[in-house]
Amino acid sequence: MTDVAWLLMTYKVPAEPSARRIAIWRRLKGMGAIYLQNGVCVLPRTDDHIRRLKMVENDIDEARGESVILQTVALDPGQEAKVVGRFKAERDEAYAEFIDKCDDFEREVAKEITAGHFSYAELEENDVDLKKLQGWLDKIGKLDFYGAARAEEARMRLKGCEAVLDDYARRVFDAKGEHG
Repeated sequence: MTDVAWLLMTYKVPAEPSARRIAIWRRLKGMGAIYLQNGVCVLPRTDDHIRRLKMVENDIDEARGESVILQTVALDPGQEAKVVGRFKAERDEAYAEFIDKCDDFEREVAKEITAGHFSYAELEENDVDLKKLQGWLDKIGKLDFYGAARAEEARMRLKGCEAVLDDYARRVFDAKGEHG
């Protein structure tokens, strides 16, 4: 491995109000940060992450907390592999949750087919659900800085969901007598 530069943020905010502490945590997790321990997180060093961490630092200051942002590298390849492994594991967890939702989506469409529910309203509802899945996978992918193992599986599952919805759409159009 090469020397990967990371941004390390340590912070402490007052316990109350908890909403502020939770908002900061959510914001950092939403950027893809991994926590090495409570109040200590790391992100790959990018200009975007620097800018966004500075904004979080401002939020921490407003919450009467303390923070420090450092640029760092791992001591050796083993330490670097540990951190990269943590990033991959977190993304794989997100991909696994996504894949479970794909299972739910496919079961829901199969249930409609089995029940003979071929309506535009049902098609629209399932289309909205598919768009949510597409947006979710895109969001996970943007935070997958190091190529998590389940990324390709998740992309293939989304393609499967798209095919399931296409098949259901054809059935709805056939049931309504609209042959393309």
